[in-house]
Amino acid sequence: MDTERIARRLAGLARDHLVPGAQLAVHRPGAELWTTEVGLPADAAVPIGSITKTFTATVAMALVSDGDLDLDAPLPDVDHPLTLRHLLSHTGGLPSDPDDVRTTSLRRHALEASRNLAPLHRPGAGFSYSNIGYVLVGHLIEVATGMSWWEAVDAVLLRPLGLRPHFTVGPDTDRDAVPGHAVNPALRRVVPVRQSLALVDAPAGALAASATDLVTFGRMLAGAPPHLVTAADLALMRAPVRHAEPFGMADGWGLGLALYERDGVTWVGHDGTADGTSCHLRINPADGSAVALTTNGSSGFALWRDLVPELAAAGLPVGDYDGVRDLRDPIPPPPDCAGDFLNGDTEYSVRPAGREVLKLTVDGEPFADLSLFDGLVFAMRDSDTGDTSQTGRFLRNPRGGGIEWIQIGGRLARRHVTQMV
Repeated sequence: MDTERIARRLAGLARDHLVPGAQLAVHRPGAELWTTEVGLPADAAVPIGSITKTFTATVAMALVSDGDLDLDAPLPDVDHPLTLRHLLSHTGGLPSDPDDVRTTSLRRHALEASRNLAPLHRPGAGFSYSNIGYVLVGHLIEVATGMSWWEAVDAVLLRPLGLRPHFTVGPDTDRDAVPGHAVNPALRRVVPVRQSLALVDAPAGALAASATDLVTFGRMLAGAPPHLVTAADLALMRAPVRHAEPFGMADGWGLGLALYERDGVTWVGHDGTADGTSCHLRINPADGSAVALTTNGSSGFALWRDLVPELAAAGLPVGDYDGVRDLRDPIPPPPDCAGDFLNGDTEYSVRPAGREVLKLTVDGEPFADLSLFDGLVFAMRDSDTGDTSQTGRFLRNPRGGGIEWIQIGGRLARRHVTQMV
């Protein structure tokens, strides 16, 4: 592995993408941990967003290994036949987020959300990325341990790994997180932003960590000590779940881990974005390799996409998902692509904007321009950053008929038809 080349390219990409700070950490078998940083200390804690879900899932699986939780027992106090396995794999049919958070109680928020929002599909029948699902997992952890989610994550996972905790919401710790930055490449503008995560959504996104912290965590998920989860349960976390098709995000999904294919090798991990940050964790269970990138700029996702081929060229091929690579020529979208689609309280509106372009707004705010390709797959151009690395798709009713669903960011949204009075 050419570390000098990687360090040089990381610095260049951070400059190109206007990212104020980045950390990269790499563990390879038979080699010492290698790190490089741009604009941040090596031990700085960066809000890691949804990578928190993998920490929450690991705590839950440690409790499964100890016999304190059951993957397939129906959840109490929930109207739908949900299980922990459904929640960890995003196959529960739950929407992503409620629009209105009325409580600071994790339990009350989780139960209200799961009861008041109509399921997108029957549990186990499909994939739709859900923050609410992980709030429910956090509630199950609290019930099983008698501790708050924050206390349980620290006691069951962070402390045994030797990691100092930091949470962007919740109890104060002796470790501060670095600020995120909103980046507008078109205007060359970089603005510090505050974290806005609701307290009750902590199990889905409240942790902050360094790239070195993430690699330490990743090595444990590959089977290195400490053995907090049994080998059999770790294998379950890393195995693809039936009907978990995270189109636009990854090649498959396990229990708290995304799956990424690279040259016949399956890597696992997770991506995470918080306010003004983008972070990425990849693990190769076959040889124990682990790679983590943290950035404190909203354009960090584009930096990661450009860094992955640079890592391969320097001798470190890393699994990642590239939905754009195999797209050919855009096609005119059929008329029934247009419409309004609902995921819980979130409304995705699609309207024509030219012969081959569709405009997507989310809750009335401009989100992306969509270009359609064969198979009803679309590439997105982000309205704020201009990023073009994300893809999604439209889905037709399997029993025939027109387009009924849009899937974007792994989230399913169903066509909403306004009833005429």
